[in-house]
Amino acid sequence: MARHIRAATLEDIDRPVIAVGNDYAAGHLHAAHAHRRSQLLFAETGTMLVETQQGSWMVPPHQAMWIPAAVRHSITMLSRVATRSVYLDRRAVRSMARHCQVMGVSPLLRQLLIEAVDLPAAYEPRSRAGRIMSLLLDEIRLAPVLPLSLPFPAEARLAARCRRFVERPSAQDTIDRWSRGLGLSRRSFTRQFRQETGLTFSAWQRRACLLSAVPRLLGGEAVTTIAFDLRYSSPAAFTTMFRNLVGTTPTAYRRAAS
Repeated sequence: MARHIRAATLEDIDRPVIAVGNDYAAGHLHAAHAHRRSQLLFAETGTMLVETQQGSWMVPPHQAMWIPAAVRHSITMLSRVATRSVYLDRRAVRSMARHCQVMGVSPLLRQLLIEAVDLPAAYEPRSRAGRIMSLLLDEIRLAPVLPLSLPFPAEARLAARCRRFVERPSAQDTIDRWSRGLGLSRRSFTRQFRQETGLTFSAWQRRACLLSAVPRLLGGEAVTTIAFDLRYSSPAAFTTMFRNLVGTTPTAYRRAAS
């Protein structure tokens, strides 16, 4: 059983997969750190914000964050959170992503992650525990990627502009305003933004608004207040954006996270 301990104490165990479960209070911050193993960070309950130099990722309840080995990251608990994480060594991560991403967790994978933290850390590979860990790896490879990342560009001026936007996001900001401010043509800006972030400007803008909205939503603020602060034309327009990205309404999301 590996609950309420630091993963670093188990990373040297000679098993391809180890599991750790921890519970955290709302507002808890894990300062920037890295692991020798790749990590699937699962939110059994609650919502997390994971940040690296390359971007930010929101991890909703019942979903997970893939963090490759050696990637420095911080984690902010936006509500009370119960994590059930697995750490994979080099043998286990072949064919898996080499960059951070939020991943959907199927009912089967969810139960495997919950079960894994109560198995012996030094399980016998041919035992029931070993078979569970093997099936868990199969399910991780099948998990879908969710659009809950906010990548930042490497180019300094564009990155600075993105970070200013994140501090005060607006659904009404435009490509023309950004391109003029950066001294670029609309076409050049659009091409560079897509090359640097992998997203269109409008897709990136929606994600930035979502990541701004979630902590406020979980803090109890009204949907209407958040929608208008983010300069959506109506609460219904904000709700449509939220549902398209998260798969549920803001109100239902808040209920699930509480």
